[in-house]
This record gives sequence, C-alpha cells and structure tokens, in this order.
Amino acid sequence: MRRFRFDSVECDEDHPDFAGLLARAYRAKVRPLCLCREPAAPMYIADIGNQLVIKRMPLSGGGHDPACPSYEPPYELSGLGPLMGTAIQMDASVGTASLKLDFSLSKRAATNRPGVPEPAGESVKAEGRKLSLRALLHFLWHESGLTEWTAHWAGKRHWWQVYHHLLEAAGNMAVRGESLSERLIIPEPFKAEEKTVIEHRRAQKMAGLFQQGPKRLMLLLGEVKEFAETRDGRLVVVKHMPGFRLYLDENAWKSVQRRFEAEFALWQSGENLHLMLIATIGSGKAGIVTIDEIALMCVSEQWLPIENAFEQRLVERLTRLRLKSVKGLRFNLAQNRPLANAMLLETRPCPHALYIVPPSADADFEEALKDMIEARPDLGAWIWRVAEGDMPAMPG
Repeated sequence: MRRFRFDSVECDEDHPDFAGLLARAYRAKVRPLCLCREPAAPMYIADIGNQLVIKRMPLSGGGHDPACPSYEPPYELSGLGPLMGTAIQMDASVGTASLKLDFSLSKRAATNRPGVPEPAGESVKAEGRKLSLRALLHFLWHESGLTEWTAHWAGKRHWWQVYHHLLEAAGNMAVRGESLSERLIIPEPFKAEEKTVIEHRRAQKMAGLFQQGPKRLMLLLGEVKEFAETRDGRLVVVKHMPGFRLYLDENAWKSVQRRFEAEFALWQSGENLHLMLIATIGSGKAGIVTIDEIALMCVSEQWLPIENAFEQRLVERLTRLRLKSVKGLRFNLAQNRPLANAMLLETRPCPHALYIVPPSADADFEEALKDMIEARPDLGAWIWRVAEGDMPAMPG
C-alpha cells in the first residue's frame, strides 16, 4: 500500500477520505510526495478520463524504492539511457521533459529522401543526440506506463485507457518550448452518436495544417486498420478515425514495406496484435493530408511493444504472471546492441533483467551483454539464448 504526503497530511491509499484529499490537492495544484523512501519523490495528479490518479513525474522512476509501483528499471538497460541529458532533458521545476528531435515539424523542400526514418545507425556515439520518430513513439509509450503489466490487468486495457494515458504523457513533454500535445493528434475513442462533435474537435486541432505561411507539420499517433491501395500509393486507414483520408505515396510505401518488414510480419501473424503508427503529416495539394515521415511499432493484445517473434513469446509468458513486469524499449538503439527486453520488478531477493540473445548475435553482442550484466550486480539476470533451445523458466 503506497503512502503519500499532501502538504501536512500523510495517509495511505486506503484512507477513508483519500478521494477527497486527492480532489482538493488537484484543485490546489499540490504535488503529492511518495513516501516509499527518503527523500520523498514528488508526484503529480492526473485526470485520466474523469478519474484522478497519482502518477510519477517524468523520468523520476529511479527515485522510488524498487518495491514501489512507481519504480522504473534502470535507464541504462534500455535504449533510454543514452538519450538522458541529451535528447531528453528534465526540467524538475515544472515537471516537463524537453525533447530534441531529429525530424522536422515544418514542411521541408522536396528531396529524394523517402518518408521513412532510416534504421538506427551503427555508431554508439550518435545514439543519444536526438530522438528519432521511432524513439519518440517509444518514449510516449514508456511515459504512459504502457510498458508495464501484471495479470491483474487482464481484460482491462483498451484504446480508451491507451488514448488517455498517451495524451497525459504528451502534456508533460515539450519541443522548443511548445507542449508536444499541441502538435500531437491521437484519435479519441470513436462513438457513432458523437461523430459530429469528434470530427469538429479533430478539425480544430488540425486547422494549423492549412494556414497560410510556413507549412507546419503535425504528429499523428494511432492504430493502423489497413493500407488500402489507391491509384498512386496507399490510403492509410487509422482506427477510430472513420472517413479521415491520409495518403502515403508509392515510393514511400515501398520504403515502408522494406524498413518495417518485421513489424508487418508480426502484425499479420496474429489477429490480436496491433500495428501502431506515428507519422508527421502535412497538407498536400487540394487540401489532402499526406504523410511526410512514418514509423511503425507492433504491440501485443495488451498493448505491450514487441519487435520480433522471440519478444512476442516472452511477452505472452509475462502477461500470465501476477508479478509486475516492464517491457524494455530500443529507442534509438541499433538492432545489433543488447538491451533488457523486460524486467521483473517483484522477484526476490532482487529484481531481474530479462535478456534475449537472438540467433544472429555475434561476439560483440555477447561482450556488450556481459558488460551490462556486470555493471548491475544488484539485479538478477535471466538469459534466453534462442539458438540453444527453448525459453528457460521465469525467475522466481
């Protein structure tokens, strides 16, 4: 049971007036303090679909006790580590994360560059400078808490929750002094009886795409329903956005198929998987909304990110456990670099990092993995070397 301090009042979550304390603190903009350890960690209160919840401040999970639900695994075990302090800078005074992006949010002159981000480079030096489009999607997923899971949540995570948590996370991020939420479109859960109102809100949000002067781009994050064939390219159909026309030209579509071959293969392998899209979009000729740059991510039935069939099997195993797990994300990290594919935070006597060694792993991969494990003697290490056989039993 978590314990908090609201100004001078300390209480557990089962306090008889906890809801009242929460509501009063929200109105007064009081930051609760989580008392899981000293010094206490500042939190904030979010309104998630008309329900007040206490959430950790961006990038503050390491300040909580490992037994606290707000604890986060060490950043250096995922692709987040190299981005801290460079591409992502925390402003503790206002509780926002300032982001540096390696893609543009304004319309560029025509080039031969396809509208697809290139795979992360081989250079370790370049990994932390700016967020790629894929890394931004990963960061939004991470800060939304959508990498976390326990079997107690089975059947309770739907697009309604995903939408609200992503929206809340974006509100705590800024790009060049502007809130990311001002540039980010996430389709709200569609209701036929509210179709007109929903479309009006979306049109207001996208109005900046059609203004005179410098061409602005916006970000769209949603679930792909299909890539429908058109005369010269693809019509990208996004779930919860019926009637919305979003175009991808033929050259970019070919690049998407090559670059995201693994994501397409995963998506097509199971009916319960979701294919997530993040794209910069702008207004083309005749007011048509087109994709400027795009990245894709496959997620499980529980909305947990997966990048290959091995991670899919691991996630399927983890979702059946009552122990809390956190899925690791690659961000800008190259495919030939190891990361903790997941963490089990409640194993005893210590949390465990879960590593997958793919069949393609070479000596450099193994050496980097050895260094990661030795750098964190406080964590247990579970390793699945795919080429050597089936998945080992889970720790604990």
